[in-house]
Amino acid sequence: MKLAIVGTGYVGLVSGTCFAEMGNDVICIDIDEAKVKKLQNGEVPIFEPGLKKLLDRNIAKNRIQFSTDLQDGLDHAEVIFLALPTPPGEDGSADLKYVLGVAEQIGQKMDAYKLIVNKSTVPVGTADRVQSAISTNTTLDFDVVSNPEFLREGAAVGDFLKPDRVVIGTESERAQKIMGELYAPFVKQGNPIYYMNTRSSEMTKYASNSYLATRISFMNEIANLCDILGADVDEVRMGMGSDGRIGKQFLYAGIGYGGSCFPKDVLALCKTSQENDYNFQILNAVVDVNALQRQRFYERIKAHFKGDLKGKKIAVWGLAFKPKTDDIREAPALYLLQRFIDDGATVCAYDQEAMDNTKKVMGDKVEFATEPYGCLPDADALVMVTEWTEFRAPDFPKMKALMNAPVIFDGRNIYDKNTPAAHGFHYESVGRPIDQS
Repeated sequence: MKLAIVGTGYVGLVSGTCFAEMGNDVICIDIDEAKVKKLQNGEVPIFEPGLKKLLDRNIAKNRIQFSTDLQDGLDHAEVIFLALPTPPGEDGSADLKYVLGVAEQIGQKMDAYKLIVNKSTVPVGTADRVQSAISTNTTLDFDVVSNPEFLREGAAVGDFLKPDRVVIGTESERAQKIMGELYAPFVKQGNPIYYMNTRSSEMTKYASNSYLATRISFMNEIANLCDILGADVDEVRMGMGSDGRIGKQFLYAGIGYGGSCFPKDVLALCKTSQENDYNFQILNAVVDVNALQRQRFYERIKAHFKGDLKGKKIAVWGLAFKPKTDDIREAPALYLLQRFIDDGATVCAYDQEAMDNTKKVMGDKVEFATEPYGCLPDADALVMVTEWTEFRAPDFPKMKALMNAPVIFDGRNIYDKNTPAAHGFHYESVGRPIDQS
């Protein structure tokens, strides 16, 4: 099948590459000329395990190409995917200017039937607005479909090639048939394709992400109470997760969620609720808890230094919002770095993938090490922010010898709670009281 993907961000590039891997003929469109040139040369602008290998293979087989001209996409393909950014506005609402702007251009440039697929995460009712934007500029037949993505950064290639489910929102039999044929190779193992109306499809994406964010915030609240009562949140998590009605995923306490999806999508659903005079109380609380969790963690660090961080050196392990990505959007690390700096501390950080992106935001306000132990000389504390596997089994005696003081604040509960203390460290984590004696 001939496909066009408009937008080569995280979703667009993964989608286009994986569609090509299944034998489709794909062209990806982006207005960024420098980015398109790099992609044409096989350079991947994001870190995502397995993506580079797939892209190289499909470029070599001429199954994927890149262009800056939307007309190339319309001339090439019957099915046009919109994988465009929908950044949050100041009020939390999703900004649809890119999606609707491209929709208008499609209406102006198309010369035959097209199936336009919203792959971007968009508020309920966006398919109707895309329909209107196109129909205002053409009398030709077309259909608009909602097809939200459910990709986890760090596992996106596998998620796309072997999806838990595919959600397709359309009332058009013609569009349903095309989309069914396109996705049939991805669900050979029997995982479902769910057909529904466009508004239900759009809501499904927001509801899914908001529910997962709610689980995280709930467990962080449980962890805070565990700290007060002397319970251990890891033991509580295991007891909860073994219940089949609850399950084991997204029950880990820490310093809050971040990334490109959860913060944006939760805020957008809150805004949609407000616009429709509905007070989504649980979701409003989720936003508040997430913001307070990283603040609470920072205040614990500051309290250890009796409220004065001036002149202290803080080492930070991990900058990405989660492992296996270089994405720092809404990452808790950015909040912590800025608070440390504002309170007069010096900061040295290490992350195996996210340092370049962090440098673009923080500049020379933060020192960056080339390997984990490079952060530690003369450090007054180590703060664990991202649970990369390379941090899981460190040389504690070496760390202690390098640091000015043996202090670890673990925002991801990466270590057995008694191990650092056994090596002479003052160790604090989230929701796991520890006997420091």
